[in-house]
Amino acid sequence: MSDDEKNPAREVITDYAQAHFRYFRTADGTVYAQKNGHPVARPIRSQGTTGSHRQELMVGLFRDGRGVFNGTALKEALDLIEALALTEDVQPTHIRVAPGFDGATWLDLGRNDGKSVRIHPTGWDILTPDPQEVCWRRTQLTGELPLPAKDTDGKGIDLLLRLCNFASAETECLAIAWLIGCLEPSVPVPAPFLTGPQGAGKSTGGRMLVRIIEGMSGDLRRAPKDEENMITAVAAGWVTALDNLSHLPPDLSDLMCCIVTGAESIKRALFTDGDVVRSRYRRPMLLTGIDVGVIRPDLAERLLPLRLVRPRVRRTEAELWTEYAEILPVVLGSLLDLTVKVRAAQADTPTDLRMADFAHLCAQLDTATGFGSLAAYRASLDDLNDDVIEGDLLAQTVLKHAAGLDTGAEVRMSSSEWLHCLTGLYSGEECRPLKGWPTTGKVLSDRLKRLQPTLAARGVLIDWGRTSSARYIEMTRPATPPPHQQDAAF
Repeated sequence: MSDDEKNPAREVITDYAQAHFRYFRTADGTVYAQKNGHPVARPIRSQGTTGSHRQELMVGLFRDGRGVFNGTALKEALDLIEALALTEDVQPTHIRVAPGFDGATWLDLGRNDGKSVRIHPTGWDILTPDPQEVCWRRTQLTGELPLPAKDTDGKGIDLLLRLCNFASAETECLAIAWLIGCLEPSVPVPAPFLTGPQGAGKSTGGRMLVRIIEGMSGDLRRAPKDEENMITAVAAGWVTALDNLSHLPPDLSDLMCCIVTGAESIKRALFTDGDVVRSRYRRPMLLTGIDVGVIRPDLAERLLPLRLVRPRVRRTEAELWTEYAEILPVVLGSLLDLTVKVRAAQADTPTDLRMADFAHLCAQLDTATGFGSLAAYRASLDDLNDDVIEGDLLAQTVLKHAAGLDTGAEVRMSSSEWLHCLTGLYSGEECRPLKGWPTTGKVLSDRLKRLQPTLAARGVLIDWGRTSSARYIEMTRPATPPPHQQDAAF
């Protein structure tokens, strides 16, 4: 009788698993299995359609002649392995991009052989990452990328821009800056909003940008109807692309802000009373649409408007995507070459912009190429501020009131007094309730806090304070313009 026949099935499975797989846990306590020498890790409890650890363990046992085991033995063995793994070191898993050792970053090509791109300070290489350095997590949204071409001399960027219908050179350099930002896991990037007239190729352009990072299977999708579905979609991929948006309700707007700059979601774990599941997420986003209506100020600071124009010559979908698939290796290679140059460039970080990391990336891109991406980014934010003001009656009324103040003047009033003052300015002597207008001093104060950056960009400063007896809101029209307006004056 062989040793395997003498030992219980669960021991045979456990010994085989520990010999052929590495088990570890993430910070949230999820246990992953990683085949020896391969960078892709799978949660041992997953039953996903992309392949579970249970399936690869069963296949390995069968092909190595260890036998076919029933579900009970597999469950007992995996329970023991999971318990043992909870004592191991913590290591994160990553989707598509990941930080590496010595300042390098990795790009997962989604290939079965695990080959990935290592972007380092002096160049980039196609390698199989050390499992101790990078653990990839894959889902159905993880498409396969082609092997990027070497020595492209930058022609891939020109080939890409020739297929897109961007309205100006400024828009093109902002799109390139966003693509470079998508390859940096530690840098939050604003969400491009592809807009333009009907027939401008917004959806097609969005797909082209997304597929450079996510492969030919990457696509746009409709916005989920609730937060839970949105978080699930965001967690399963790297770039979240939403198509044909016609309006942005407040809840979706706030959620997009969280996705762009990072947040954490907590929900009750299944089949438990007190345990929870933590979901951390910060992902690049991309939006398309003709007009989304009123944009809230906090989201406006996180958007990157990219305007497209209608093409003069129409092409069939089959012809367009066939050409795109052919040039994608060259496009990806050129983007990687440019990313290395941009990261090596030295540039000051603008201190007056909300998305300072992306602004710094734009400054580095300008240093490396001579583009005007930082100026284009400032101009795009200025346009978005105009959109916010045009869609907000309170912002318009505050600016109208501030226009009557002397330069350097400071006005302090309580929130209720400001409400009476601004209401009278807007509606005249009637002071009747207005649809969408603040109804109390507290509501006014909250609205002004959201509008504070937008108003500051137009030279009106709002601040809050209190005296010994009451709180007040202070409005100031400073004598000096905002920093970026000063820069434009020279």
